[in-house]
Amino acid sequence: MNAFDVTVFHAVNGMAGHHPILDALMRFFAQYALELYAILFVLAWFLLPKRDIQGRHALIISGLSGVLALLINVVISHIWFRSRPFVSLPKGTFTQLIPHSVDASFPSDHASGSFGFAAATWGKSNRWIRYSFTVLAVVVAFSRIYVGVHWPTDVLASFVVGTFAGRVMWRFSQFLYPITKFLCALFKFGQTSVQTETHMS
Repeated sequence: MNAFDVTVFHAVNGMAGHHPILDALMRFFAQYALELYAILFVLAWFLLPKRDIQGRHALIISGLSGVLALLINVVISHIWFRSRPFVSLPKGTFTQLIPHSVDASFPSDHASGSFGFAAATWGKSNRWIRYSFTVLAVVVAFSRIYVGVHWPTDVLASFVVGTFAGRVMWRFSQFLYPITKFLCALFKFGQTSVQTETHMS
């Protein structure tokens, strides 16, 4: 523990247990980040213009960035184990709103995956996709502290991990185009949709 983590944790987690609606919202975002991103991915995939292969390629990179961020977390947690707040702090000094296993706290998997998804869209996707992915990542990170299962530096480190994962995946993005082209062809998007429209006309 350090002074920054303890002070910020108590400031955020101290809000828990006083506002039932806010508690319910924070529990929801803390537990269902993956499902929410899955919904956003599907919406973005089908709402993008049919010919927008690059936009869909950015979504593929975004998804893979989230996966890479989680893999990086596995390595970090095996190198350095950090106890969670509900293990380190005295009972009665915090509020834990969701059950959680006593595993490594640093970094946060939920926040790392979320920032991995978000970071890969920065400067690469439509504004509404960038904004929705990023806002959700920030809310998820905040909620993990609010519900009492992560320290503030856990989610700050997750921001770094997610951003790094996004940059790495874009560095190798050209090798992943076959996946994008296959999926676009499967759903008749991109060049396939252009050819279909030309044939129909």
